[in-house]
Order: sequence, then structure tokens, then C-alpha cells
Amino acid sequence: MKNFSIETKRHSLGHILAMAVLELRPDTKLGIGPAIENGFYYDFEFNGSPPNADCFEKLEKKMAELMEKNLKFELEEIDGKKAKKIFANQPYKLELIEELISGSLTSQKLESVSVYKSGGFIDLCAGPHVDSTKNLENVSFKLAKIAGAYWKGSEKNPMLTRIYGLAFETEKELNEYLKLQEEAEKRDHRKLGKDLDLFVFSDLVGKGLPLFTSKGATIRRELERFVVDEEIKRGYEHVITPPIAKVDLYKTSGHYPYYKNTMYPTMKIDEEELILRPMTCPHHFILYKSRPRSYKELPVKFAELASQFRYEKSGELTGLSRVRMFCLADAHIFAKIDQAKEAISDVLDLIEYVNIVFGLKKGADYRYRLSLGDRKDDKKYYKDDAAWDESEGVLRDLLKKRKEPFFEGQGEAAFYGPKIDIQMKNAAGSEETAFTVQYDFVMPKRFDLKYIDADGKEKQPIVIHRSSIGAVERTMAFLIEHYAGAFPVWIAPIQVQVMAVSDKFNVYAKKILDILKGKNLRAEFSDKNETVSKKILQAELQKIPYILIAGEKEEKSETVAVRKRGKGNLGTMKIEDFIKKIESEIEQKS
Repeated sequence: MKNFSIETKRHSLGHILAMAVLELRPDTKLGIGPAIENGFYYDFEFNGSPPNADCFEKLEKKMAELMEKNLKFELEEIDGKKAKKIFANQPYKLELIEELISGSLTSQKLESVSVYKSGGFIDLCAGPHVDSTKNLENVSFKLAKIAGAYWKGSEKNPMLTRIYGLAFETEKELNEYLKLQEEAEKRDHRKLGKDLDLFVFSDLVGKGLPLFTSKGATIRRELERFVVDEEIKRGYEHVITPPIAKVDLYKTSGHYPYYKNTMYPTMKIDEEELILRPMTCPHHFILYKSRPRSYKELPVKFAELASQFRYEKSGELTGLSRVRMFCLADAHIFAKIDQAKEAISDVLDLIEYVNIVFGLKKGADYRYRLSLGDRKDDKKYYKDDAAWDESEGVLRDLLKKRKEPFFEGQGEAAFYGPKIDIQMKNAAGSEETAFTVQYDFVMPKRFDLKYIDADGKEKQPIVIHRSSIGAVERTMAFLIEHYAGAFPVWIAPIQVQVMAVSDKFNVYAKKILDILKGKNLRAEFSDKNETVSKKILQAELQKIPYILIAGEKEEKSETVAVRKRGKGNLGTMKIEDFIKKIESEIEQKS
């Protein structure tokens, strides 16, 4: 039997799902149904109430029945007129057909479109598919969830019902993935953010615009202090630039054509057109140009915690992971070409140090992707083959020299140069880009950046764009899930909770609280009229690292009973000994 990739099998299962839905609900309108990582989905518009997860068993049974019929997947190329006739009752397919034949979808007009037939079912699709449903007989699949999804991801379009399915080559792989997903659900930062009172969203404020509570703001503040202090130690100059600028700035940089669809609308103020910034680099270029630069100064390293604004489609917004305003730990290094390798290596050293502090292991929790340009795509990428070869070679040689775990991604570069992306593995086992280091040989030309070299002549620097902890919001989302809300002491919103065994010892417990606060420790007093065991349970549910309990014995000996999250009772300690212990943990960020 011919071997097919799991992606092809997943795509074919998407069609089987659509067939099953139409058999059970013939008046359903079809959207699209691609293969995705770990499975597939299909979008539907149902006439009447959409199905819920209770219908999965019935749908899976119908899918299995269809697969047993050994239905062929037959490709056919047909002209637009015939395609419109076939899909006359499917408005979303008609929209896609019109876009395909007009060229608005692919920037190239098509004389024909491809469809796949399977028994009495026909779908608009470019493939590929398995030869027949017999090729799917050993695949383990399961319908996973139902969600709303705007057609084409735009809130201006109708909301469809998306049914997700999982599919793996073996039942063992499927079961392992289900266990991983169960753990990921417990760690979901959106759920934990609510349970631990870290952040909220409001439709009145706007979609994708998080509001951080005092506790969430504390975590963010500690992350920001950490990265600013560490960058200053490593020679970065922290600057502040405005989160708004003239549109002309982004036209000069070349960002505007690439990002205008994800930028916010321009604002006309007096005679100027202004826009909320989607990136910080042009601002830093202007700072660099503000005075003459000597080769003796290079590399110049500007860093900033910069608020940036990008219009993300409603269907793509996800908690703190994908928002419309974010704070990027951004930096731009202006260097001579012969300084590039060392400067980028220093950036990787910083990123690896940050990951060590976060408790992340290279190769297990993250790896590197060398993101390359496409020489043939001169619409997306700046045309300078020699510069692309040189810069890609620098990054590749550096990664090899450092013996880093990396893979190459064609067509993943920025428009102005190649980059090293730090790919993090999230709680669900999927990879996401967290931080990035970019080699830029284009912007210095566009902004006419110069430095005076040792020979007295003007030379052009290269620019290295980099982020040390990425977007603070996304990093927070990742860390909430990585720690399952049980933060290390140094970033925990509340580090210590103090409680008394009864009201008689409240005065002593509050004295302990004042001592802790005097040492700048984040401590609170539990004054609820409940038993100690219940107070302890509530503190543990809030994942507070330390609980200090005061009773008669502790008051007489001027000590506290100490409980540590995950370790239980540590016995009694003098308050000064406890403070030394917790301060050591905070200093070491352990």
C-alpha cells in the first residue's frame, strides 16, 4: 500500500468530517477544512442550532462508516463556470472560487480550480489527499472540540462553527497527546489568570487589550526590572521613545507596505499624519542619527521597554499570547560588519541567561530556528543576493560554532534580513517564537546611517534587532503555563502570607507582617474568620510560596511556623532566619 504523510491523512479526515456532517445535516454550508498540527478542522455554518460535543460520538461513528466504504479521492480540474454551478448552494465556496479565478486570492488568475470527489461528496480543494479511505483505516482519530471562528478570521465576516479533530498514526500517540492536552488545560494561562486574579479583559475597553490587576502588574514589573537591570549590566543604553510617529517614518523604513494591514488607522493632527507604532526600530535609528558616531563607540546598543500596537484579527486573539497592544523588550545594536558575530553571540548569551533564570532547558524547552529569506520572492524580500548570502552565512556559522540545537526555516526571515528565532515549547507541546535576533543590512541604507571609521571615512553600520524576553505579555502567558501559576519567589505576586491560629494572636502576626514589609517583601495577612487549615488551603490554592503561622508557642519564642509551597511544614524559625532564607532565594532567583 502506498505511504502517505500524516498531514495528508489529516487533510483527508477533514473531508470525511465534512461528509459526515452533510449526511446528518444536509442543509449545512461549508467553509474550509485544512490539516493542522496534530489533526484537522472544518468550518461550518449550520441552519439552526450548531452541534455540541455531545454529538461527537455520533459524528465519529458516521465518519467510521464512510471510511469503511473504501471511497476514492479523485482529483478533477474544472473551469470557474462549472465550479460555480456545482457549489451553487455553498456561498463560502462560491466566494473562494471567485477569488481564485480573479486572482485576488493568489495574485494570479486561474483558468480552472481543483476539486476532489469522494463518493457523492465533492469539495473545492488543492489537495493532496490519500487515494481512498482505505488508506486511513489504521489512523487513530478523535473529534476534540467545537469553537466559533470568523470566516477568514475577520470579525467583519459571519461567525462559523469550527469542529476540531485529532489524528495520529497510532492509538498510543493519540492517548499521549490527550494526556498532554489535559495537563495543558490545567495550565492554560487564561484560566489561571482568572483563578489567581492576574488580569482581565473587557469588551468595553476593547478586544485584545488586557488590564493587569495589582498581582499581574507585580509579575510584569519584576520581569521588566529584571531585564532592564540585566541589559544595563551588559552595556545597553536604555532609552525612551514615543509610541506614536508620523507615517513618513515607517515609509522611510519600508515597514509601511509590509505592515499597513496590521497597523491602526492614521490620525490627522494639524497637517501631519500620525500612527501608533507597530515597531520601535525607526525611532532608535533617529536617535542614532542625532549626532555623529565614531567607530570607537561601536557597537552602540539602544534598548527600550516599548509599547507597540498591531491590529490582530479577533479570531486570532488569545489571552495574553496574542494581543493588540504589547510591551516589547526591544533593542537595536549598531555595529561594524566585523563586529556582527560577536555582538549576536552576546545577544544569545543574554537570552540563554534569561532562560536559565526562568528554569528553561535548551534543547528540551526551546531551540533555535535560522529563518532564511527566499531569493525568488523579491516582493517580500529586499533584493541583494550577496548581502543575503553573507548575513545568512554569519548566523549559520555562529550557531554551528556555538553548537546550538537549530533547524532552518525557508521564507521565515524579516524583509530586511535573516534572523535567529528562539522557538519555545508551550504547555501543549507546540512551538512558538518567543524571542528573536535579526541581522539587518537594509535599514542602514534607508536611513543613511553612518559612522566615522579609523581612516576618517564614513562607513555604514549593520543593525542587529533583538528582544531579550520578547513581548512581556506573551512571556507572562508562557511563564504562567510553565510554572502552572506556582511562580518562583522572586516574581510571585504575594511571596508570604501570614496568619494567626486565632484572633488572640493577631497582634503578633501583624507585627511579623510589618517586619516582612519593612524588608520590601510582598506579604499579606489573612484576617478571614476561618480555621487555620482552611486558611492554609486557600493560600495553597493561590500558590503563595510561603505561609507563616503565629500561635501561642511562636509568640512566646518569637518565632513563626513556616510552610513552603510543595514542601509542607518546615518547622519553626526565628523571623530574621526566615528573612535571610527568602532573601537568598529572591537574590538567586531560584
